[in-house]
Amino acid sequence: MLIDTHCHLDFKDFDSDRDIVIERSKANGIEAIINVGSSLEGTKRSIELADRYDFIYASIGIHPHEADNITEGDLGLFVKFLEARKVVAIGEIGLDYYKNFSSKDNQKKLFVNLLQCAKGKDLPLIIHSREANEDILAVLKDIMGEEIKGVMHCFSGNVGFLEECLRLGFFISFTCNLTFKNAVKLREVAKLVPIQKLLLETDAPFLAPQNFRGKRNEPMYVKYLAEEIAKIKEMSFEEIAKITTDNAKRLFNFSKC
Repeated sequence: MLIDTHCHLDFKDFDSDRDIVIERSKANGIEAIINVGSSLEGTKRSIELADRYDFIYASIGIHPHEADNITEGDLGLFVKFLEARKVVAIGEIGLDYYKNFSSKDNQKKLFVNLLQCAKGKDLPLIIHSREANEDILAVLKDIMGEEIKGVMHCFSGNVGFLEECLRLGFFISFTCNLTFKNAVKLREVAKLVPIQKLLLETDAPFLAPQNFRGKRNEPMYVKYLAEEIAKIKEMSFEEIAKITTDNAKRLFNFSKC
């Protein structure tokens, strides 16, 4: 049994067959799915999916791409989402300096506001960082301190960034891009992650594994990621499945829902 700790089943990519994809995931050994909000509307849809399916849980977040358009009223609505049933995390939130769909200043402002909302809630953070690692760490330390409960999602940083994330207490999550033929350096980084700090995710509908590149990703494909990590760690698939599933349960505490 595996857990997909990060996907976006609420996206329009799944509008034609969402229920089929979800049932197919369960039939193929996916024990739990965290559907991750990346906007206020996406967060609402994530909560609705979690209410409909017993093995789906919600994370509430606003992606940095949305930062230019967020109002005080939006932040008030976000706080209300914290009280929803089956919310197990806050994210994805963070900074994205690769596409810069929103200004860096507004991204930082939104990130700070959402972190302040998270303080005292005992919910892990799901952090998005793309070409913004230095600022991510600075803001996190300033608002949350030197010990942080959460996961650095879709990890793409170097060894130095990995070491700092681990020092702060973060779990590290890789997506199916770890299976890409050109992901040699990323696999080298993945080898350094302590197995007790490793999580699996698809980030579906994005980043389908090598055998499905160019097609839509979906939760059941997390097994290809588990197989790749088993090779990297020189462990069995069964060991990787058990340990990463236990890690996810420890971080997200599904049992409280």
